[in-house]
Amino acid sequence: MAQFEEYQRPPEPPSGSTPIKATRFRRAATLCAVFLVSRVRKRFGSVLFLTSSMCVKHGDLVNLSEAASMEFVRQHTSVPVPKVYCAFERQGQTYIVMERIKGEMLAIGWHERSEESKAAILRQLSSMVKQIRGIGSPHGMAVASVDGGSLYDERLPGLGVRYPEQTPFRFGPFPDTQAFHRWLRRPTYESNEHYDPEVNEMIAMHERKDFGVPVFTHGDLSSLNILVRGEKVVGIVDWETAGWYPAYWEYTTASQVNFRNTFWAGYIDRFLEPRPVDLKMERIRLKWFGDT
Repeated sequence: MAQFEEYQRPPEPPSGSTPIKATRFRRAATLCAVFLVSRVRKRFGSVLFLTSSMCVKHGDLVNLSEAASMEFVRQHTSVPVPKVYCAFERQGQTYIVMERIKGEMLAIGWHERSEESKAAILRQLSSMVKQIRGIGSPHGMAVASVDGGSLYDERLPGLGVRYPEQTPFRFGPFPDTQAFHRWLRRPTYESNEHYDPEVNEMIAMHERKDFGVPVFTHGDLSSLNILVRGEKVVGIVDWETAGWYPAYWEYTTASQVNFRNTFWAGYIDRFLEPRPVDLKMERIRLKWFGDT
């Protein structure tokens, strides 16, 4: 019988982020807590709730850049994000111990809210997004993680489990937006008369020089990642896709609503600056290159 080698995922490019508050005691306490609590509680995705006020996100797809992004936003804005108590790597797994914010996902009960209640929440989100986008990038024109390293977004082409041998799950960094765009549409780098006119239109839009300096971006502002208590936004969570991206990226990624979040498409223009030209560009890319 033929022998097959076990698949080994390619080494991932570093995010540039380092452990946070990872004393020997905190590392040991985290590993012990995960071992004990996981026996009696289920995980929600990669998150395990340790107590009513603390949780840990861990796994081989979790990265220190998520913890670094939360700390960065916390230091530079008043946007409510989970406090990071400890973040470290061990044996191919990353552990992020953080605050468990008490609140409900915005999606819950949204349709029962009055228009005044919805407007109050959307105004808060608009203000928070402006704060996040107003932070100056220390990495110039680079499209990169918070610390200048690689990025993560499982929705991007070639990064899912369908083609694991082709690319690691992280990507970048890129020296500028045009390099990022060329990677997004690989291997179609230049326009060609044999391509569909729509593809050539997208390439021309990708190669524009007016994108400006990348801005800090959450990358998944779904109603499922926004926590509220009453009419107050008390938390924005799931910063795994965060980084320095072209200014349109927050709007176009938020517009990619999933089946649990379809209603949200009708509200995005009320807290993010509408970018119809860039949305058209992204929809062409998704049509022709979105293979996840």
